[in-house]
Amino acid sequence: MSEPLVLGIESSCDETSIGIVRGTQLLANEVASSVELHARFGGVVPEVASRAHLEAIVPTLQRALSKAEISPTELDAIAVTAGPGLMGSLVVGIAAAKALALAWNKPLYGLNHLVGHVGVDMLEHGALAQPSLGLLVSGGHTSLLRVGDIAGDIEELGSTIDDAAGEAYDKVARLLGLGYPGGPVIDKMASEGNPSAIRFPRGLTSQRDMERHRFDFSFSGLKTAVARWVEQREMEGKDIPVADVCASFQEAVADVLTAKTVDAAEHFGVTEVILGGGVAANSRLRGLLEERCQAGNLTLRRPRPGLCTDNGAMIAVLGVAVITAGHQPSGLSFGADSGLPVTQVVVKCQ
Repeated sequence: MSEPLVLGIESSCDETSIGIVRGTQLLANEVASSVELHARFGGVVPEVASRAHLEAIVPTLQRALSKAEISPTELDAIAVTAGPGLMGSLVVGIAAAKALALAWNKPLYGLNHLVGHVGVDMLEHGALAQPSLGLLVSGGHTSLLRVGDIAGDIEELGSTIDDAAGEAYDKVARLLGLGYPGGPVIDKMASEGNPSAIRFPRGLTSQRDMERHRFDFSFSGLKTAVARWVEQREMEGKDIPVADVCASFQEAVADVLTAKTVDAAEHFGVTEVILGGGVAANSRLRGLLEERCQAGNLTLRRPRPGLCTDNGAMIAVLGVAVITAGHQPSGLSFGADSGLPVTQVVVKCQ
């Protein structure tokens, strides 16, 4: 049997993306971002995102089909992000996917956006080891996952109890007047600063916290600590060393994420670590995790930065995995689920 040819649709936040994958071969991955529309508001505005998806979905689809040089009749299935994400944005993608599935007479799979972030590395390095440990770091989620089978065996070992890492980046960037989104600009500024200049706190790493939240994360306190440090400097009439603040903040984030990941891998006896999510493009996180994985004799898998942010390719390759595993299509009656748990990979037919 030939490998499945799947078209994936992603519209959970501010990127409209169509990916086309045959097996683990990437044929097309077209993305239309609305980030510039949100920048003046300092964050994503749900209604603006939904309207941008409506305008971009058809042109993005046309570009993807042209890039892949395929006809819709050749597709084996369509996969779409069913959640989690912004409700209005999800609805646009799902409505488009249902229309295409009906018009082209193709099976439709509603899939989990977060699991797609973990599975996208299959496009670069093939099948995942079973089990693997996934570190998922995105704008709204920070989780440690035990991945048995990417198509249906996901266990959440720990998650953020307040702000996710990506949210902390955006808030600190806003505090420093660096604009939105915060991740790329802080990463760039940090390269010019001293990561040891300021010792910001490492959330949930005290002995007491490790007893109750060993594999959980917290970045709200770190964001507050940065704000208080900046306020104190301003009260004293001193200049703010923005590059040093960025570097020290980023070091605190990367330190906690990587230390807990290696600890979890050793605790659960997992030897392969997968890094995924939008923040996985961060240079310090990628570098420090590589160092610590090497020291712990762990294999690190990380997709190239272009596949870390939201994209249709990750949904398409996850679709290939669930089809290969024998999952039934979701049908046409499922709806968007903004709070879809990471443990539910495929939305069942209702």
